[in-house]
Amino acid sequence: QVQLVESGGGLVQPGGSLRLSCAASGSIFSFRAMGWSRQAPGKQREFVASITDDGFTVYANSVKGRFTISRENAKTTTSLQMNNLRPEDTAVYLCYVDIYGRYYWGHGTQVSVSS
Repeated sequence: QVQLVESGGGLVQPGGSLRLSCAASGSIFSFRAMGWSRQAPGKQREFVASITDDGFTVYANSVKGRFTISRENAKTTTSLQMNNLRPEDTAVYLCYVDIYGRYYWGHGTQVSVSS
């Protein structure tokens, strides 16, 4: 069984920063990528960023240059540094792990950007 737990969400003013973390545990011997998606009220879930097992990163155009995904000391822990946040970044952010086509998701953490 694979479990993912996110942390680090909260309320921040426009232009501010937040750092999200995601720790995966369970039967993970190797994986293709870990990443983040987000879902705003009334909208479809959208991809935010991902990082492969060997460190290759991909970003959505809407966050490129503002968000940075990284892996922590443990390979199954990933973080998302979010800078220059905008109101349109408000959403529930969900972490996932792609174990060669099998996806596992966390429950999500709320990020709210408002003055």
